[in-house]
Amino acid sequence: MQVVAHSPGSRRWELYRLLSEPIRLRLLALASAEELAIGELAELLEENQPNVSRHAKALREAGLLTMRKQGRWAFLRLTDGVASDPVVGDALDAGRALTEEDGSLGRIPDVVEARDAAAREFFARPADAPLDLPRELPAYLSALAPLIHPRRLAVDAGTGDGSFLDVLAPIFERVVAVDRSQPQLERARRRVAERGYAHVELRSGELSDPDLLDHVASLGGADAVFASRVLHHAPKPAAALASLAALARPGGAVAVIDYVSHQDERLREQQADLWLGFTDRELAELAGAAGLVDAQVQTIPSARCGDGPDGHLDWQVLVARTQTR
Repeated sequence: MQVVAHSPGSRRWELYRLLSEPIRLRLLALASAEELAIGELAELLEENQPNVSRHAKALREAGLLTMRKQGRWAFLRLTDGVASDPVVGDALDAGRALTEEDGSLGRIPDVVEARDAAAREFFARPADAPLDLPRELPAYLSALAPLIHPRRLAVDAGTGDGSFLDVLAPIFERVVAVDRSQPQLERARRRVAERGYAHVELRSGELSDPDLLDHVASLGGADAVFASRVLHHAPKPAAALASLAALARPGGAVAVIDYVSHQDERLREQQADLWLGFTDRELAELAGAAGLVDAQVQTIPSARCGDGPDGHLDWQVLVARTQTR
């Protein structure tokens, strides 16, 4: 039932009828402010999920909402361009007024932040797994370092136990490694000490912390910023990629390693994954939204991805650059 901006005038009454329900006005307003899951909308609206799904279905059939599925999760957002319809615009204004009055609009940041709770708990667990990366690999990478330019400074965003430092530290003259989990940083600290990486600086905090941005800027900005299997844990991937871009110098590179879009729900429970990977188009669009240019996405076959719980998945790497001033 397409009854929005370009529908025949004879069917406009259907749009008025559709938008006569206050719950639909509120739902529409919330989905226009942030892409939200059905369960999150139910929480904000204080309604049961079947009821929210029923109203959302009517709005989707009218073309007002767009749904994106992530495994068992279904996310809703306002369909691009529909706000220009005068009736829909009035409905959004009314919905925003209702959601401001009941406080649900202001609770959206808390709901989005709650997506992060499982990942925080997962990475806060002490881990004693052996550090079994072949010890000769850093030596081989050291031999390659003179072939790479520039290599003055790298940032390892979401370093975790520091496994990626065995790749970066032999190549870059200086590395700033950041993570918000103290147990993970303790493992990274062990690795740094055992490998003798005196030029690696470990920092605790979020990627968006102003102190981190100021510190990296004081060093001239990073030649390259890396985020290995971090983006699928981010409550707002676009904001996370923008934080990565802010750490790079003008013309610097941002490299994101993450999973190709998949449907393995087990990783939500096993590794607190929030997103089931990304398509190459989604990564390129996220890069563009972060102001990055020259984005390239390359698939990494699962045969190269180890034997961990995610080793059966194909991975991919996005490489893009910040704009030169």
